[in-house]
Amino acid sequence: MKVLGHRGAAGTAPENTLPAFRKGLEVGVDGFEFDVQLSRDGEVVICHDERVERTSDGVGWIKDLTLKELKALNFGVRFGVQAEIPTLLELLELLHGRALLLNVEVKSSALIEYPGIVDKVVNILAEYRFLSQSIVSSFDHRVVAEVIRNYPQVQAGLLYASGPLEPWVYARQVGAAHLHPHFAFVSLELVRESHARGIGINTWTVDEPWVMEKMAAVGVDSVITNHPERFK
Repeated sequence: MKVLGHRGAAGTAPENTLPAFRKGLEVGVDGFEFDVQLSRDGEVVICHDERVERTSDGVGWIKDLTLKELKALNFGVRFGVQAEIPTLLELLELLHGRALLLNVEVKSSALIEYPGIVDKVVNILAEYRFLSQSIVSSFDHRVVAEVIRNYPQVQAGLLYASGPLEPWVYARQVGAAHLHPHFAFVSLELVRESHARGIGINTWTVDEPWVMEKMAAVGVDSVITNHPERFK
């Protein structure tokens, strides 16, 4: 079972910043989960929220700010440190040459869409030779379908936070290689039925030892955690 740092190592460093990813590397993670969006000028940046207020000292939508404007904000304010928003290019430069699993979550919804983001993400991952080590996932299953349709060589993951009936059947119908459920919806049946069909199970966000023990017992492929230092 792999341990993936959630947004780097978000429990001990500013989420989705290079200091958080360096912290994860220090504790020996097997990989990372992080979120990507597009700036106003089309740069792939790493940030979870569509707005910057919660994680920075700025105001506004990611989509409405240029990379230069985003770089001027401090994304380390919640930890009392200085940290920039990183681009996907900058993160891959940090991780280049490492045997890590990357779970790249594409942010998208009916309200905020980023046309062309899948193409940009896949091309950047390919440029840095991370494509075979990456899963492109999203809560917006239209994005996942786009990945499968246009880039069949890329592993795709369906994110969800509910209890659908027979999600392994849905994954096979869509063509997704992975299911990414919240841990509350992980069961032995889910793992067994999915694995029998060649579908991986990667669950989030596992921060407590008792949850980690349960996930290990049912045999998930990887857990995503804010506190990789507790489990590595």
